[in-house]
Amino acid sequence: MSDADVELPESVEIAWGLRERPGKGPKRSLSLEQVVAAGIRVAEAEGLPAVSMSRVAGELGVGTMSLYRYVSAKSDLLELMADAAYGDPPPPRGADEGWRPALARWALGNATAIHRHPWTRHVPVGGPPMGPNQVRWMEQGLDTLRGTGLRAAERISTILLVSGYARHWATLTADITEAAARNKISPEEAGARYWQQLARLTRHGPYPAIRALLADGVAADNDAEEFDAEWQFGLDRVLDGVEVLVRSRSATD
Repeated sequence: MSDADVELPESVEIAWGLRERPGKGPKRSLSLEQVVAAGIRVAEAEGLPAVSMSRVAGELGVGTMSLYRYVSAKSDLLELMADAAYGDPPPPRGADEGWRPALARWALGNATAIHRHPWTRHVPVGGPPMGPNQVRWMEQGLDTLRGTGLRAAERISTILLVSGYARHWATLTADITEAAARNKISPEEAGARYWQQLARLTRHGPYPAIRALLADGVAADNDAEEFDAEWQFGLDRVLDGVEVLVRSRSATD
């Protein structure tokens, strides 16, 4: 099958520079990059629910229908916005860098990208990576595993697992931060309040494991450093599992 026989979504062709302009009509007064940047400005200032074709058109000072000459639907615009906001992946794996620290850096980069633009976590995942930046992140994630002996399916599954952990962690912490802000308290104060409430609710009844947890002082570990430690704990356990697989492949080669 030739490249010409492979169909791509219109927005993907445009983002990759494979199509100069979508459809027919008069010469465009804007660029796709300007449309995407306007959508990002709206999302950053007002949140993702505020992004609509009419709102973005107003940001650009053009008619709503003119945007359909750049993107065929709002869903395409959102995917392009998320791809642009994610930006460049972290520096590639160094020549003397092991796969584990390189993959850990890649994972942290994923979480950081979502923290930098929290609205991206609400963009529906429409399918596998297709945007230019998404594909670059995928390439670099796979490259961290070079020389590990992992099979093709294992390499792709590994980066899906690691990026999934990073996305979950970034989403969870962003949700906590936003909920605390709505209550006009810090995330640390929100956490302390939760443990106090949980202690009251489980003081009596069939909750011995929770009471033991509270007795061990988990409620005292509630600062930003503890959040970082929890991130590292989860990531290390994921990478421990990958390392077992890598070693098993080395033993059979």
